[in-house]
Amino acid sequence: MLTSRSIKRLSLHLTTALLCVAAGTAPLRAQEAVLSRTPATPLVAHDPYFSIWSMGDTLSDQPTKHWTGAEQQMNGWVRIDGKLLRFMGSGRGDVLPQRSRALTPTRTAYTYEGAGVRLTATFFTPALPQDLDVLSRPVTYLSWTVQAIDGGHHAVQLYFDASAQLAVDNDQQSVVWGTSRVGDMAVMRLGTNSQQVLQKVGDNVRIDWGWAQLAVPAQPGTTTAIIGDRAHGVLLDKGVLPVADDLAMPRLAHQDRPLMTMQADFGSVGADAATRRAMLAYDDIDAIEYFKRRLPAYWRRNGMTMAELLVKAEAEEGALRQRGAAFDRELITDLERVGGRDYAELAVAAYRQTLAAHKLVADIDGTPLYFSKENFSNGCIATVDITYPTSPFFLLFNPDLLEAQMRPILDYASMPRWRFPFAPHDLGTYPQADGQVYGGGERTEDDQMPVEESGNMLLMIDALAKIRGNADFAAHYWPLLQRWASYLREKGLDPENQLSTDDFAGHLAHNSNLSVKAISALDGYAELARMLGKKDEAARYGAAARQMAAKWLVMAKDGDHTKLAFDRPGTWSQKYNLVWDKVLGHHLFPQALLRDEVSFYLTQQGPYGLPLDSRKTYTKLDWITWSATLTDDKAAFAQLIAPLHRYMLESPTRVPLSDWYETKDGTQVGFQARAVVGGVYMKMLADPAMWRKWAAHK
Repeated sequence: MLTSRSIKRLSLHLTTALLCVAAGTAPLRAQEAVLSRTPATPLVAHDPYFSIWSMGDTLSDQPTKHWTGAEQQMNGWVRIDGKLLRFMGSGRGDVLPQRSRALTPTRTAYTYEGAGVRLTATFFTPALPQDLDVLSRPVTYLSWTVQAIDGGHHAVQLYFDASAQLAVDNDQQSVVWGTSRVGDMAVMRLGTNSQQVLQKVGDNVRIDWGWAQLAVPAQPGTTTAIIGDRAHGVLLDKGVLPVADDLAMPRLAHQDRPLMTMQADFGSVGADAATRRAMLAYDDIDAIEYFKRRLPAYWRRNGMTMAELLVKAEAEEGALRQRGAAFDRELITDLERVGGRDYAELAVAAYRQTLAAHKLVADIDGTPLYFSKENFSNGCIATVDITYPTSPFFLLFNPDLLEAQMRPILDYASMPRWRFPFAPHDLGTYPQADGQVYGGGERTEDDQMPVEESGNMLLMIDALAKIRGNADFAAHYWPLLQRWASYLREKGLDPENQLSTDDFAGHLAHNSNLSVKAISALDGYAELARMLGKKDEAARYGAAARQMAAKWLVMAKDGDHTKLAFDRPGTWSQKYNLVWDKVLGHHLFPQALLRDEVSFYLTQQGPYGLPLDSRKTYTKLDWITWSATLTDDKAAFAQLIAPLHRYMLESPTRVPLSDWYETKDGTQVGFQARAVVGGVYMKMLADPAMWRKWAAHK
């Protein structure tokens, strides 16, 4: 039986079956994109600062916003036979009806129809994890394609602008601007007058240094200027863009708000499609402070300038669009093959969000380092229990990027200043990675996460060794890993009252899921020792892990499921950490345990998913996917994923995917735009052939 929701979804599929996403690319078929509604839609998503989203069902519902919710306006209008119609952002004019929105890993495309014309607006970000040079480029390609659909010809002009809000933390900051010629391009740029590079830290903040840039290649009928709101009003009234930039600067960003503006006059448009293009970019000058050293974005490690990057990006646009389209098709096909259509759509929605919560930089010797931001949690940089749930994404697409995240933590923990026998939690507050700030920092053990973070690091290093077929990375840090393994052997089976990543409902001693992590991590350490020829060490820790697993089965048992904590009968929790036993092939725990846990979970689901544990009805999106991956039964997996997909379709909270939400009504509890949604790719790791294929993908 078709429900009203499924009928609406089918209608969306049919109306967008012939969607053309950009000039020169094949039409996008329905099965090759997510056409379903998502809580928010990525438009320009590169890193924690350069990250602009649409948070409505249509692109003209409201202003475009930074992931934090602060307005970062981009606006668009078309004038068709003299009639002004808005297709993007808020402001004047009637709205050009939006017919569809299609989302792929690298593209977001909107189609509109009205006044006899179809408009396709596309945002293409070549977010290709295997190509670090391309991945690190802060460039999104914009394109607008128009054609007549009524058999006639129409006079069409298009206007697009990007505001000074892209380059400030708030509208009270003073900005300056200018336009340059770069090759055949007009490059407009806006930035703050003070340029306090890397000085502002925190969570709910935007970048206020560097330069937002709109680069417009030479094209017929295209003109550019940096103008204020008042002149923009004249442009919309009369269709005439000023021939010179506004020079009344500096001024506050909210005062006659400066706008980088382009106008494209298509002339008379018939059935043949015509396209105009631009590039939106951000030059952050320096990207990360790493133990008091300022590090550049990876793309500029060899001295490349922003002008040179824009020329290179413009020259490679066609080839990158073809690569992106092929990548999208292959990935969506494989996601659907492994987990079904609902799973594929959820994974695509998580794709750019995962990457945009990180920044790729180059160390002084050119080594790639990859830093996460703990978005809307505490703003920490390089948080280990952010990297851990995100790790399946990078283990799948490029294990080198996971190494680039762990290396700074391992180097820090190897320093004399880190005095503890367990792994750190973080490296500071984004974008300053100068040492742990969470809990007791470097001073005390108060509010640290000893078992949590030590287990996380050992499991990720073991997974890295598994997909690479060697433990060379582990060998470089072996004394440190020995220390952490020794700590877990002593403390891991029955953890004392210490923090874990899931302490939303309060601290919890004797946490059985945390114990699973410690046991699996010890077996991972034993496997690393075996790969490095350390036979005695491997035997000793392998035996310890097996003994601890046997004890765990007795301590955790509670009828048809396992307990939340060893001393709390009548409770339960998701044992998502068991997934590594399956994915890494440890086989410490019996398959019957995994089957019984999943069977029990299916009896506990709410309308929008499986609660995290028996204490509350809220959940975590990433952990549900890990718990679902415990089963090889496709029907059971689908049953656990379907409520997650429903959450994506129906959540009333319009923000980039929140990973912490209420299973009763789908409302956000906390967090948004975090990298941890990359954890949904764990299902792909459970298929060994699929994991090998993508990890070797070029």
